[in-house]
Amino acid sequence: MIQTLSRRWSVGGYLLVTALMLPLVALVLQSLQPDQEVFQHLYDTVLNAYVANTVLLILLVCLGALALGLPAAWLVAMCRFPGQRWFQWAMLLPLAMPAYIVAYVYTDMLDFAGPVQGLLRELGGWQRPSDYYFPEVRSLGGAAIMLSLVLFPYVFMLARTAFLEQASNLIQASRTLGCTPTQSFFRLSLPLARPAIAVGLSLVAMETLADFATVSYFAVNTLTTAVYDTWLGHGSMSSAARLSTLMLLGIAVLMFGERMARRRQEQFQKAEGKSEDYSYRLTGWRAGLATGYCTALLLFSFGLPAAILLDYALEYYDPTALNQFWRYSGNSLLVSSLVALLTVVIALALQYLARISPRKWDRWPARMAGFGYALPGTVLAIGVLIPLTRADFAINDLAEWLGQPLPGLVLSGSMVAIVFGYTVRFLAVALGSIESSFKRISPSLDMAGATMGYGPGGLLRRIHLPLARRGMLAAALIVFIEAMKELPAALLLKPIGFETLATYVYQFVSDEALELGALPALVIVLVGLIPVVYLNRSLEHTH
Repeated sequence: MIQTLSRRWSVGGYLLVTALMLPLVALVLQSLQPDQEVFQHLYDTVLNAYVANTVLLILLVCLGALALGLPAAWLVAMCRFPGQRWFQWAMLLPLAMPAYIVAYVYTDMLDFAGPVQGLLRELGGWQRPSDYYFPEVRSLGGAAIMLSLVLFPYVFMLARTAFLEQASNLIQASRTLGCTPTQSFFRLSLPLARPAIAVGLSLVAMETLADFATVSYFAVNTLTTAVYDTWLGHGSMSSAARLSTLMLLGIAVLMFGERMARRRQEQFQKAEGKSEDYSYRLTGWRAGLATGYCTALLLFSFGLPAAILLDYALEYYDPTALNQFWRYSGNSLLVSSLVALLTVVIALALQYLARISPRKWDRWPARMAGFGYALPGTVLAIGVLIPLTRADFAINDLAEWLGQPLPGLVLSGSMVAIVFGYTVRFLAVALGSIESSFKRISPSLDMAGATMGYGPGGLLRRIHLPLARRGMLAAALIVFIEAMKELPAALLLKPIGFETLATYVYQFVSDEALELGALPALVIVLVGLIPVVYLNRSLEHTH
């Protein structure tokens, strides 16, 4: 009975994956179309600069995230100092802050007309920009700093976990040999944590590659902005698809590096975990330096931008703009809720297929369906619109042949596009959460249910759904928040006249008037704190 029904699940699983893989297949096929003129022009003029900017930005952001996150991870994991327990979760707060908001806040502060340079001119008696030197904020280096401030928690989180999991006997041996804390860090802790750090840097690199708003605001031309400009500026879908496939190659390299790092991490972590507290207790100026470093990092990455947003929201509060705010909030709520529901249902079906099927190849749908999370929003948007637009043309041709009114762009010009794109983008998040829940369910419960005569439907309804309920709720929550914050895909997939909170805020950022959109920006940040709190609780339960 189970095997017979699992074949039906198998067919359904592969049909789902086929639909989810359509954007990727369409992207590759579109890149092969004979539209060489625009791409050749890009290749002859600016493509090399775009690639160089992209690679350099990724390297700078990775170095910045490493320089900021690694010391904080070691201090919080291996040392005891005032505020250390508070910093364990507070260091994750920058994940809730969109990078383009941080970029606007610091640009407003550090530009020539901003308070920082104004104070310098007042103290130095300078009048013109030529009278003194101040680094250009809107530059590739400035974009790298802004992204580093937001993305370093990936390195912090994974490195801290690796430091906590290192075997206590190795730490004890290093102390017996007379190693100082610094020597122990470089000779023991850092080498053992390298695979986890590599995974964190891979995530930082993929997020940097996917960023559109920050680099666009800073006028830094990368492959992500090139895809957007080639499509909307030059009107060449094929050239945009070629640029997207070039980015896909880079993403494949990053994902391969992450997978290799995870394999090495599994080998390193086979030693016995920590059974005693071997933390270094910092006192005096060392304790003050550790607390000061973590406080300053948190202040500049989250505290200051959040405080300025709150000040903007209070000072520029406009009751007449509330109607737009509530309408766009409702749009975001509707889209995010639909995406959260769809991703949880699809992830549940695919993970359940992988669990109950006796065939090994039925595990592939769940593995393949999560590819979308690695795609930048602009790339995914093109891949989504290609098949939906062709489907719209087919629907209109059919309606014309039947003598019926033309329905128009019922797929690519409606909420179907944005919901489908978000579902492909965030399905991996739901898959990971539900897979973790399934792994905690003992296979003996499946066998006991089968002995009692339950088929796959009965097992799912009576055993797996109740036990995986928390994982499903967590998946829905995280997907909901991610969909609320998503910007690049929303800019390209939203119907005409349809705005989300993210696109609404970005309009103000583009017009250099974030203070007028501070309220929706603050809502995005506050909503983004929910998965941060959940993530911290998960880490506390783990350790």
